Amino acid sequence: MSEHDDQPEQIRVRRQKVDRLRAAGVEPYRLGYPRTATIADVRSRFDGLAADTHTGERVSVAGRLMLSRVGGKLCFGTLQEGTDRLQVMVSLDRVGADSLAAWKADVDLGDHVGVTGEVITSKRGELSVLADEWAITSKAIRPLPEKWHGLTDPETRVRQRYVDLLVNPDSRRMLEMRSAVVRATRELMQDRGFVEVETPMLQVLQGGATARPFVTHINAYDMPLYLRIAPELYLKRLLVGGVDKVFEINRNFRNEGVDRSHNPEFTMLEVYEAYGDYDTMAALTRDIYQHAAVAAFGSTVVRHFDGTEYDMGGEWRAVTMFGALSTALGEDVSAETPREKLAVLADKRGVDVHDSWGAGRIAEELFDELVPPTLVEPTFVRDYPKETSPLTRVHPENPLLAAKWDLYLQGVEAGTGYSELIDPADQRDRFVAQAALAAAGDDEAMRVDEDFLRALEYGMPPAGGMGMGIDRLMLFFTGLPLRESITFPMVKP
Repeated sequence: MSEHDDQPEQIRVRRQKVDRLRAAGVEPYRLGYPRTATIADVRSRFDGLAADTHTGERVSVAGRLMLSRVGGKLCFGTLQEGTDRLQVMVSLDRVGADSLAAWKADVDLGDHVGVTGEVITSKRGELSVLADEWAITSKAIRPLPEKWHGLTDPETRVRQRYVDLLVNPDSRRMLEMRSAVVRATRELMQDRGFVEVETPMLQVLQGGATARPFVTHINAYDMPLYLRIAPELYLKRLLVGGVDKVFEINRNFRNEGVDRSHNPEFTMLEVYEAYGDYDTMAALTRDIYQHAAVAAFGSTVVRHFDGTEYDMGGEWRAVTMFGALSTALGEDVSAETPREKLAVLADKRGVDVHDSWGAGRIAEELFDELVPPTLVEPTFVRDYPKETSPLTRVHPENPLLAAKWDLYLQGVEAGTGYSELIDPADQRDRFVAQAALAAAGDDEAMRVDEDFLRALEYGMPPAGGMGMGIDRLMLFFTGLPLRESITFPMVKP
């Protein structure tokens, strides 16, 4: 009989047990259990006892039954609470014949069980609770995966993360690592005087980035709304309002592709600082990554789940976009290179060019096609075309460039930093250009945001800004595809 043929039978048997328990007046889904200690508490208090020790200490513990060994007069089980495990022993002389028979007949792997009894060590030295009484607190209807092979199918692991967390220690490690990384990031930002805020997820206009949005509808106002693609324009409004150092750890939504490094719903850190610029933002971003690495690994040496290690410490490499592109092409190109030449270079390399694209957009598309796979170590790629950076200050030395960098790690974009555009007239011109692209059918182009322009007219201080994906950070820390580092990624039904 195959595993799939066997599973419905197991489910049927377990459901019958639920009915039998209730008929006998036993509730298989209890309100709770009077625990007096966690499994971690018991292990910390009684670790190191000699074999066959009786402490005289009585505790009540609870957990999920992960292992079971049934004997004639003595049964053994292993309870798991979080990542901690503890053996329990149910013996005839302690609980009586009826209770021992009930353990054998009613308890299955995966059930939540409460046990009260003395803390002892077995003859083999295993720390245990010798039960005086026990109870099923929540009956599992579905069996856990077979213990020797576990849950190995990647698709099932993503779709049934609740089971994956139970049986795969690496998944629990991932969850705890992400929590440590977010906590460390938040602490670093607060220690440096940044104020954490929340900005709207439902927005009247799509803005703050060039991306295709999700569109919804608000019945109260009978109008369309957009799930935010970025919080940028609201955070900049706060700079206008005098909040000079501000950040948000936020959820964003982009109606685009799904692959190893993209998910439609994702978490970002976005930061703005008055009188900063893209250089100060680069230093801050490096510090955040290194601080997060220390929180996750104890040092700046990152250890992937496959054992690969690399050091994120020290200073990080920086190159210009056009310099890196020139190296990849084997010939010099710059912001001044004519569109026609760039279009020919793109055609030679199979990069499609749209009629509406200028030289800057073509150059960036060529860069995206040729350069990222070569950027393995942490690298800031600086000075992008102005054409592709509608919210960024013009480069101080070249009006065709923007004061912007993208951070690359292991061939994937890992963050973006800017010297922010604060001239309201210049910003209006760029919004108008974006709106023209939108009118021509570009779903990713921004619209004219009159309220944001009004805010800029009150005066926004010179500032640096930065955005980095928390999901991407976890990708670089683990070496796993993005959807394995997200607890509940978007998957097609």
